[in-house]
Amino acid sequence: MIRPVLLLTLAAVLAAGTAAADVYKYKDEKGNIQYTDKPPSLPAERLNVQSQRTDVIAAQERSQAAIQAANPSAPRPAAGNSPADQKAATETTAKDKADRCIKARERYDKYMNSPKLYEAGKDGERRYLTDTELDAARASAKASMDVMCQ
Repeated sequence: MIRPVLLLTLAAVLAAGTAAADVYKYKDEKGNIQYTDKPPSLPAERLNVQSQRTDVIAAQERSQAAIQAANPSAPRPAAGNSPADQKAATETTAKDKADRCIKARERYDKYMNSPKLYEAGKDGERRYLTDTELDAARASAKASMDVMCQ
């Protein structure tokens, strides 16, 4: 019963677009706090870090706003305000969305046409999904495709 729940949780995380990473915090021999994905020794505190894809346009706007706030007398750059720049940004966003839709469709087609799916174990061995897990993975792929291709 735990495996289908784990599979559904993993699918939900993948569909949401976030990624979790193992990040550890420890003190080195000089007493400085260090952050790493592979601590040299234990004890090390495991931190829950999640990341998302960065919206480049929004990040640029925030950095421009911060620069403007720090130096109000500086002239504002014209880049990003012209209709051509806005059109290019919209086209890039539309292209990214279309690419994600295509990848989601390919994943769904692969899941639907594969008689068996597997997950790789820690030791590299394959563990084939049960029929219930396979149905859940297919449903997750379908839901992901539906969201990405709206």
